[in-house]
Amino acid sequence: LKENDRTTYEKTELKKDLETKIAQLEALIEQLAEEIAAAKDQIDKTEVEIKKASQTREEENKEFQSVVADQRATQAILNKALMKLKDFYEKGIGKAVLLQSGKQEPPVKFNAYKANGASNSVIGLIEQIVEDSKGLEAECTAGETSAQASYESFVKDSNGLIASLQEAVSTKSGAIASSKSEMATAGADLESTVSELESLTQYEADLHSRCDFVLKNFSIRQSARLKEIEAIHQAKSILSGAQ
Repeated sequence: LKENDRTTYEKTELKKDLETKIAQLEALIEQLAEEIAAAKDQIDKTEVEIKKASQTREEENKEFQSVVADQRATQAILNKALMKLKDFYEKGIGKAVLLQSGKQEPPVKFNAYKANGASNSVIGLIEQIVEDSKGLEAECTAGETSAQASYESFVKDSNGLIASLQEAVSTKSGAIASSKSEMATAGADLESTVSELESLTQYEADLHSRCDFVLKNFSIRQSARLKEIEAIHQAKSILSGAQ
Protein backbone atom coordinates (compact mmCIF):
# COMPACT_ATOMS: atom_id res chain seq x y z
CA LEU A 1 0.00 0.00 0.00
CA LYS A 2 2.83 2.42 0.82
CA GLU A 3 4.54 1.71 -2.50
CA ASN A 4 1.25 2.23 -4.30
CA ASP A 5 0.66 5.52 -2.49
CA ARG A 6 4.17 6.75 -3.35
CA THR A 7 3.79 5.86 -7.01
CA THR A 8 0.33 7.42 -7.12
CA TYR A 9 1.69 10.66 -5.65
CA GLU A 10 4.50 10.80 -8.22
CA LYS A 11 2.13 10.15 -11.11
CA THR A 12 -0.34 12.74 -9.81
CA GLU A 13 2.42 15.36 -9.68
CA LEU A 14 3.54 14.36 -13.17
CA LYS A 15 -0.04 14.73 -14.39
CA LYS A 16 -0.21 18.27 -12.96
CA ASP A 17 3.11 19.20 -14.57
CA LEU A 18 1.99 17.85 -17.95
CA GLU A 19 -1.32 19.71 -17.77
CA THR A 20 0.53 22.93 -16.90
CA LYS A 21 2.98 22.39 -19.73
CA ILE A 22 0.20 21.76 -22.26
CA ALA A 23 -1.65 24.89 -21.11
CA GLN A 24 1.54 26.96 -21.47
CA LEU A 25 2.21 25.57 -24.93
CA GLU A 26 -1.35 26.32 -26.03
CA ALA A 27 -0.99 29.92 -24.78
CA LEU A 28 2.38 30.25 -26.53
CA ILE A 29 0.99 28.93 -29.81
CA GLU A 30 -1.93 31.36 -29.61
CA GLN A 31 0.41 34.27 -28.88
CA LEU A 32 2.76 33.34 -31.73
CA ALA A 33 -0.17 33.00 -34.13
CA GLU A 34 -1.37 36.51 -33.21
CA GLU A 35 2.13 37.94 -33.66
CA ILE A 36 2.46 36.23 -37.04
CA ALA A 37 -0.90 37.64 -38.16
CA ALA A 38 0.16 41.13 -37.03
CA ALA A 39 3.51 40.80 -38.85
CA LYS A 40 1.81 39.68 -42.07
CA ASP A 41 -0.63 42.58 -41.80
CA GLN A 42 2.28 44.99 -41.36
CA ILE A 43 4.02 43.44 -44.38
CA ASP A 44 0.90 43.96 -46.51
CA LYS A 45 0.54 47.57 -45.36
CA THR A 46 4.22 48.30 -46.00
CA GLU A 47 4.02 46.84 -49.50
CA VAL A 48 0.97 49.03 -50.21
CA GLU A 49 2.86 52.09 -48.92
CA ILE A 50 5.81 51.26 -51.19
CA LYS A 51 3.46 50.94 -54.17
CA LYS A 52 1.79 54.29 -53.36
CA ALA A 53 5.18 55.96 -52.90
CA SER A 54 6.32 54.57 -56.27
CA GLN A 55 3.23 55.90 -58.00
CA THR A 56 3.65 59.31 -56.37
CA ARG A 57 7.33 59.39 -57.29
CA GLU A 58 6.52 58.52 -60.89
CA GLU A 59 3.96 61.31 -61.10
CA GLU A 60 6.37 63.79 -59.51
CA ASN A 61 9.11 62.80 -61.94
CA LYS A 62 6.80 63.25 -64.92
CA GLU A 63 5.89 66.72 -63.66
CA PHE A 64 9.57 67.51 -63.15
CA GLN A 65 10.45 66.37 -66.66
CA SER A 66 7.62 68.49 -68.07
CA VAL A 67 8.64 71.60 -66.12
CA VAL A 68 12.31 71.24 -67.08
CA ALA A 69 11.40 70.69 -70.73
CA ASP A 70 9.18 73.79 -70.70
CA GLN A 71 11.85 75.91 -69.05
CA ARG A 72 14.57 74.75 -71.43
CA ALA A 73 12.30 75.40 -74.40
CA THR A 74 11.54 78.86 -73.01
CA GLN A 75 15.24 79.55 -72.54
CA ALA A 76 16.04 78.43 -76.08
CA ILE A 77 13.35 80.67 -77.58
CA LEU A 78 14.33 83.68 -75.48
CA ASN A 79 18.04 83.18 -76.21
CA LYS A 80 17.31 83.22 -79.92
CA ALA A 81 15.25 86.37 -79.45
CA LEU A 82 18.08 87.93 -77.48
CA MET A 83 20.57 87.17 -80.23
CA LYS A 84 18.34 88.81 -82.81
CA LEU A 85 17.66 91.83 -80.63
CA LYS A 86 21.33 92.28 -79.83
CA ASP A 87 22.15 92.01 -83.51
CA PHE A 88 19.46 94.55 -84.30
CA TYR A 89 20.26 97.06 -81.60
CA GLU A 90 23.97 96.61 -80.91
CA LYS A 91 25.36 95.83 -84.37
CA GLY A 92 23.31 98.39 -86.30
CA ILE A 93 21.56 95.82 -88.44
CA GLY A 94 18.38 97.81 -88.06
CA LYS A 95 20.00 100.74 -89.77
CA ALA A 96 21.33 98.51 -92.54
CA VAL A 97 17.85 97.19 -93.18
CA LEU A 98 16.50 100.70 -93.56
CA LEU A 99 19.27 101.63 -96.00
CA GLN A 100 18.60 98.57 -98.12
CA SER A 101 15.00 99.67 -98.59
CA GLY A 102 16.29 102.37 -101.01
CA LYS A 103 13.85 104.92 -102.19
CA GLN A 104 10.83 102.72 -101.63
CA GLU A 105 8.28 104.43 -99.45
CA PRO A 106 7.40 102.12 -96.56
CA PRO A 107 3.77 101.83 -95.45
CA VAL A 108 4.77 103.44 -92.23
CA LYS A 109 7.62 105.86 -91.96
CA PHE A 110 10.23 105.06 -89.32
CA ASN A 111 12.46 107.53 -87.64
CA ALA A 112 16.12 107.24 -88.44
CA TYR A 113 17.73 104.38 -86.54
CA LYS A 114 19.41 105.36 -83.35
CA ALA A 115 20.39 103.54 -80.27
CA ASN A 116 18.10 104.28 -77.40
CA GLY A 117 17.57 103.23 -73.79
CA ALA A 118 14.48 101.21 -74.66
CA SER A 119 16.60 98.55 -76.41
CA ASN A 120 18.65 97.96 -73.28
CA SER A 121 15.48 97.80 -71.24
CA VAL A 122 13.94 95.11 -73.49
CA ILE A 123 17.14 93.06 -73.64
CA GLY A 124 17.57 93.32 -69.88
CA LEU A 125 14.00 92.17 -69.31
CA ILE A 126 14.43 89.10 -71.54
CA GLU A 127 17.75 88.27 -69.91
CA GLN A 128 16.07 88.45 -66.51
CA ILE A 129 13.32 86.09 -67.70
CA VAL A 130 15.97 83.66 -68.93
CA GLU A 131 17.78 83.80 -65.58
CA ASP A 132 14.51 83.27 -63.73
CA SER A 133 13.79 80.27 -65.95
CA LYS A 134 17.23 78.83 -65.23
CA GLY A 135 16.68 79.41 -61.51
CA LEU A 136 13.35 77.61 -61.64
CA GLU A 137 14.98 74.72 -63.52
CA ALA A 138 17.76 74.50 -60.92
CA GLU A 139 15.21 74.63 -58.09
CA CYS A 140 13.14 71.87 -59.69
CA THR A 141 16.26 69.77 -60.27
CA ALA A 142 17.31 70.13 -56.63
CA GLY A 143 13.80 69.22 -55.50
CA GLU A 144 13.76 66.20 -57.80
CA THR A 145 17.12 65.02 -56.49
CA SER A 146 15.96 65.37 -52.89
CA ALA A 147 12.63 63.66 -53.58
CA GLN A 148 14.35 60.76 -55.36
CA ALA A 149 16.82 60.33 -52.49
CA SER A 150 13.98 60.34 -49.95
CA TYR A 151 12.04 57.83 -52.02
CA GLU A 152 15.01 55.49 -52.34
CA SER A 153 15.67 55.74 -48.59
CA PHE A 154 12.01 55.01 -47.84
CA VAL A 155 11.98 51.98 -50.14
CA LYS A 156 15.23 50.68 -48.65
CA ASP A 157 13.96 51.06 -45.08
CA SER A 158 10.59 49.54 -45.99
CA ASN A 159 12.20 46.56 -47.69
CA GLY A 160 14.41 46.11 -44.64
CA LEU A 161 11.34 46.13 -42.41
CA ILE A 162 9.59 43.61 -44.66
CA ALA A 163 12.63 41.31 -44.61
CA SER A 164 12.80 41.56 -40.82
CA LEU A 165 9.08 40.80 -40.47
CA GLN A 166 9.31 37.88 -42.87
CA GLU A 167 12.20 36.45 -40.89
CA ALA A 168 10.17 36.84 -37.70
CA VAL A 169 7.21 35.08 -39.32
CA SER A 170 9.45 32.22 -40.39
CA THR A 171 11.03 31.90 -36.94
CA LYS A 172 7.69 32.03 -35.13
CA SER A 173 6.12 29.57 -37.55
CA GLY A 174 8.95 27.18 -36.70
CA ALA A 175 8.34 27.80 -33.01
CA ILE A 176 4.65 26.97 -33.46
CA ALA A 177 5.50 23.72 -35.24
CA SER A 178 7.97 22.82 -32.48
CA SER A 179 5.44 23.72 -29.77
CA LYS A 180 2.74 21.62 -31.42
CA SER A 181 5.10 18.65 -31.59
CA GLU A 182 6.06 19.15 -27.95
CA MET A 183 2.41 19.49 -26.99
CA ALA A 184 1.55 16.26 -28.82
CA THR A 185 4.27 14.45 -26.87
CA ALA A 186 3.05 15.95 -23.60
CA GLY A 187 -0.51 14.98 -24.49
CA ALA A 188 0.54 11.39 -25.11
CA ASP A 189 2.48 11.38 -21.81
CA LEU A 190 -0.55 12.80 -20.01
CA GLU A 191 -2.83 10.16 -21.47
CA SER A 192 -0.39 7.45 -20.39
CA THR A 193 -0.07 8.97 -16.91
CA VAL A 194 -3.85 9.15 -16.48
CA SER A 195 -4.10 5.52 -17.52
CA GLU A 196 -1.42 4.57 -14.96
CA LEU A 197 -3.24 6.50 -12.25
CA GLU A 198 -6.44 4.68 -13.04
CA SER A 199 -4.58 1.37 -12.79
CA LEU A 200 -3.01 2.43 -9.49
CA THR A 201 -6.41 3.43 -8.15
CA GLN A 202 -7.85 0.07 -9.15
CA TYR A 203 -4.87 -1.75 -7.67
CA GLU A 204 -5.27 0.18 -4.43
CA ALA A 205 -8.93 -0.77 -4.31
CA ASP A 206 -8.00 -4.43 -4.82
CA LEU A 207 -5.37 -4.22 -2.09
CA HIS A 208 -7.84 -2.67 0.34
CA SER A 209 -10.39 -5.32 -0.51
CA ARG A 210 -7.98 -8.13 0.22
CA CYS A 211 -6.58 -6.49 3.32
CA ASP A 212 -10.05 -5.75 4.64
CA PHE A 213 -11.00 -9.40 4.08
CA VAL A 214 -7.92 -10.56 5.95
CA LEU A 215 -8.51 -8.13 8.84
CA LYS A 216 -12.18 -8.93 9.00
CA ASN A 217 -11.62 -12.69 9.21
CA PHE A 218 -8.53 -12.54 11.40
CA SER A 219 -10.50 -12.58 14.67
CA ILE A 220 -12.71 -15.40 13.46
CA ARG A 221 -9.76 -17.55 12.49
CA GLN A 222 -7.99 -16.65 15.72
CA SER A 223 -11.03 -17.67 17.81
CA ALA A 224 -11.34 -20.92 15.91
CA ARG A 225 -7.65 -21.62 16.43
CA LEU A 226 -7.97 -21.00 20.18
CA LYS A 227 -10.91 -23.39 20.35
CA GLU A 228 -8.88 -26.01 18.53
CA ILE A 229 -6.02 -25.59 20.98
CA GLU A 230 -8.41 -25.77 23.93
CA ALA A 231 -9.99 -28.94 22.54
CA ILE A 232 -6.57 -30.51 22.18
CA HIS A 233 -5.72 -29.66 25.79
CA GLN A 234 -8.99 -31.12 26.97
CA ALA A 235 -8.39 -34.27 25.00
CA LYS A 236 -4.94 -34.60 26.56
CA SER A 237 -6.42 -34.13 30.04
CA ILE A 238 -9.01 -36.80 29.47
CA LEU A 239 -6.43 -39.20 28.17
CA SER A 240 -4.20 -38.51 31.14
CA GLY A 241 -7.07 -39.23 33.61
CA ALA A 242 -8.00 -42.48 31.93
CA GLN A 243 -4.54 -43.78 32.37
